Amino acid sequence: MTAVQPDALAATLEAVTAGRRRRGRRRLLVHLGLGLAVVVVFWLSLMLGRTNYPFSDVLMVILGGDVDGASFTVGTLRLPRAGTGLMVGLAFGLAGATFQTMLRNPLASPDVIGISSGASAAAVIGILVLAVSPTTVSVMATAAALATAFAIYLLAFKQGGVANTRLILIGIGVASMLGSVVSYVLSGAAAWDMQVAMRWLTGNLNGATWERTLPLLLAVVLLTPVLLYLLRDLEAIRLGDQTAAALGVPVERVRVLLIVVAVTLMAFATAAAGPIAFVAFLSGPIAARILGPVGSPVLASGLFGALLVLVADFFAQYALGTRFPVGVITGALGAPFLIYLLVRSNRSGGSL
Repeated sequence: MTAVQPDALAATLEAVTAGRRRRGRRRLLVHLGLGLAVVVVFWLSLMLGRTNYPFSDVLMVILGGDVDGASFTVGTLRLPRAGTGLMVGLAFGLAGATFQTMLRNPLASPDVIGISSGASAAAVIGILVLAVSPTTVSVMATAAALATAFAIYLLAFKQGGVANTRLILIGIGVASMLGSVVSYVLSGAAAWDMQVAMRWLTGNLNGATWERTLPLLLAVVLLTPVLLYLLRDLEAIRLGDQTAAALGVPVERVRVLLIVVAVTLMAFATAAAGPIAFVAFLSGPIAARILGPVGSPVLASGLFGALLVLVADFFAQYALGTRFPVGVITGALGAPFLIYLLVRSNRSGGSL
């Protein structure tokens, strides 16, 4: 066996180190760029609208000052709406990328595999059948999303573990079943009640208040660090269960914890603004493409989700001549992207 020359070994180590530095810089720049974009769009959504306000007036309102006109428009209407949109997009993006990474499939988003459908069914029953308050509807939606995820996991559990494909297929089946429940309840609803339910099902930020956003804010603040702490184990699971186990990762325990964290974020976001279509589904794959092969896309997906909701909501309010729920815009973006993924998979001859 030929001995490795010291100079060649040093050159190899230097190249590896340089590659890690380049990837680290790229990862940092992408996250900083997405974060800066979110901040800029957030401020623009406060400043621009039917009436425009300068940066100084908006800043004064946020700091508690009284500005004629701006105090109500910015402080009461725009700020809670933009804050809710930011938190909802962040939560959806984090949850979607977690599921897609863990199950190694861009279709494995919580809004595709039935978890959002559970929240929607509970909300429709609460609005149309039980006629409960909006706060109770939010609680019901959160509990139903968690219960649906638990049921899907139990149905997919077999021989000491969960097969990714099995979980996705069961989730799609559960989503179809719950969608039938929603359709059945809607078919017997009065016209006004149906409008209320459909606005919630579409996903919108109308009537956003800090009271509705506070539980989501607490969930994001408490659970995001847990999710970031688990990223290394998540990346190991991405390589396959056997590989992750060989690296010392308690696969099933980590998977359960990841599901609980992601579903909780998804549930609180859905309770705050409804199941905004395709945000969780879109954010992960697009963030992964922006980030490239330089690390986990979960945090970048959360930032892109926040950016997507803020931009889509601003577009839905002011760009089309009439105000649409934000879910109309994200749905129009997500459906073609879903078709693109399916066509790409079919042409490559592989699975998603």
